[in-house]
Amino acid sequence: MKISIAQVISILVFSTFLTACKKDGVDDQIFTIAVIPDTQNMVDFSHQNSENYPIDSAGMFIQQMQYLADNTNVRGGDIEFVTSVGDVWQHRENGVDPAHANRGLTAADDSPKKNSKNKNGIHDFEIPLAKRGYNILAETGIPFSVVPGNHDYDWYWRDSRFPRQRDRFDELRDERGRIVRFDPTIIGMTHVGGLDNFRSVFSNIGPYFKNKNWYISSYNGGANSAQVFQAGGYKFLHLGLEMQSGDDVLNWAQEVIDANIGIPTIISTHDFLTTDGERKQRINADYSRVDPGYHKATEEIWEEFIAINDQIFMVLSGHNHAQSRRTDDNSFGHKVYQIMADYQDRGQSLRSDPDKFPIPLSDGWLRLMEFNMEKDIPLINVRTYSTYYKKFSYEIPEYALWYKKWEHPELTDEEFNAMDHFSIELLDFRERFNKN
Repeated sequence: MKISIAQVISILVFSTFLTACKKDGVDDQIFTIAVIPDTQNMVDFSHQNSENYPIDSAGMFIQQMQYLADNTNVRGGDIEFVTSVGDVWQHRENGVDPAHANRGLTAADDSPKKNSKNKNGIHDFEIPLAKRGYNILAETGIPFSVVPGNHDYDWYWRDSRFPRQRDRFDELRDERGRIVRFDPTIIGMTHVGGLDNFRSVFSNIGPYFKNKNWYISSYNGGANSAQVFQAGGYKFLHLGLEMQSGDDVLNWAQEVIDANIGIPTIISTHDFLTTDGERKQRINADYSRVDPGYHKATEEIWEEFIAINDQIFMVLSGHNHAQSRRTDDNSFGHKVYQIMADYQDRGQSLRSDPDKFPIPLSDGWLRLMEFNMEKDIPLINVRTYSTYYKKFSYEIPEYALWYKKWEHPELTDEEFNAMDHFSIELLDFRERFNKN
């Protein structure tokens, strides 16, 4: 059958219209937001074949980034946005950065000493590997965000006001000799500073984000950033924040929200929920206690920023090894879904003895959050996928056997499996957000 030129033109116009509709969020009622948990152990320079490590960790990281790129919307997949919750790489230089030193912070006598091998490993291997991975994602053009985790700062030290008292460690142990009570006046308090390394990859004026129309704002050179993306008939706002953000960061974030009123908003930050689902920072890494002028406790961030901004409906985080979630009403009586996932301690791919703690690696696990906006009550199907095993968590019968003992031993197998395979009904989403 012959097709006329007019028919060809008509087909092309219609095809262009469908493509435009999908790009404008009209036809993509089911879409996915991908969450990259802490990748530090895959990127670690000492976890490589060249260091006699038994598995190709760099290859595992690149495999994960390639999977995400291959499943973006521009390549026929349904991923519309990607967010990394930090700890991209592993090592930092030991010592106090100049900015903190100028404010009078000093390291305790027993702080880690400088390690030139770590410094070389960071700059010669870990940062270049991170760039390789994120280049793969950036080439697709998909909007994405990366926030700094505590391992992505330049410097790391133990604060001089909280020195370790090893002669008192027995006060913290149970009858089996395990440390079960964490007192920063005994175990010490760590702090981090400097973001030159992070900005060398994820700067607001770097190639990933400069002149991108979806990258709408930044603060502190890109350590905090704002993105917008269109999906499911809605425009979404995403804010990536430094961990335990201070007033300056939250003031910037408030300005971004005020300039984008009424848009459903998601926050990513490295540290927000504990493994038990509490809004609490680690007792030995409480930056709000070490440096209160520049950091706030996570509960303060909830009360002073998240709960009072009704358009924030979700908070994503990592940092604490395992997974947890909670839902709370904000000041307006609307739901805020808080979800944490960090698989850096998983090492089934390396384990020879199932009773020994696994060698930390991650096994390539990440989170895929599928939004279904076709329903009267929108639904998020949260799935956990390993790019190493090429399977979802629910497809592995031994999943709880592999990981439960080290992450949530208090749960049944069924309960543990449900931590990585669950659905969320966005009960008040339609009420809060008219299509924008």
